[in-house]
Amino acid sequence: MRNIKLTIEYDGKDFNGWQKQPNKLNIQGEIERAIEIITGGEKVELIASGRTDAGVNALGQVANFRTESTMPIEKMAYAINSQLKKAIRVQKAEEVDEKFHSRYTCKKKTYRYTINNSEQGSAIFRYMQYHYPVKLDENKMNEGVKYLIGEHDFKSFKASGTSSKSSVRVIYDAKVWREGDLIHIELTGNGFLYNMIRIIAGTLIEVGEGAIEPAEVQAILEAKDRSRAGKTVSPSGLCLMGVEYE
Repeated sequence: MRNIKLTIEYDGKDFNGWQKQPNKLNIQGEIERAIEIITGGEKVELIASGRTDAGVNALGQVANFRTESTMPIEKMAYAINSQLKKAIRVQKAEEVDEKFHSRYTCKKKTYRYTINNSEQGSAIFRYMQYHYPVKLDENKMNEGVKYLIGEHDFKSFKASGTSSKSSVRVIYDAKVWREGDLIHIELTGNGFLYNMIRIIAGTLIEVGEGAIEPAEVQAILEAKDRSRAGKTVSPSGLCLMGVEYE
């Protein structure tokens, strides 16, 4: 039995997230269907580093599956892509050790949230950015996000109804910067709660427009109260940039 690791890019706007769901278009199900076709009917379970929600994009999602197929590894990405919608691309296929597990051996994930801070927004990139026309101060936002670095209880940034038993996570790096009209919020951590990054982005927008001071992010974090944080912003600005393993 071979263990195959895939690095996957996708445009999430037309999908109901990563996770396989009956009667709903999803990324996991589409890739599993493609693998079944190219292996002559073998049904596999595709395990991802983590589930992304409806509308969320990825440049570096990682998933693995086990197969009896003898297809050469150098042909596998091309073969899978030949059966996929253009919105999903397997960028790389690798044969890995049997102990490799995309979720359980993952050490770090990096997500980026992109805000289009222009007056009119973008027509072409509207599903990859969140348009917010009010002028934002990215320097204050960067000051505020630094309070999130370290191991904390992120209950204030946890969506109601989240099934996670613990809301404690570790943020290794966090930064905000501007490129022209675009403001990027990037977080690297050992894992993220449901809607956590989108709530953090909503809170930092309040910092950027002057509604709250950067230091208040620490008070919001310590309150462990969802009502203290900002709104949950659109999934369109969120992208899984990459996953790291040891």
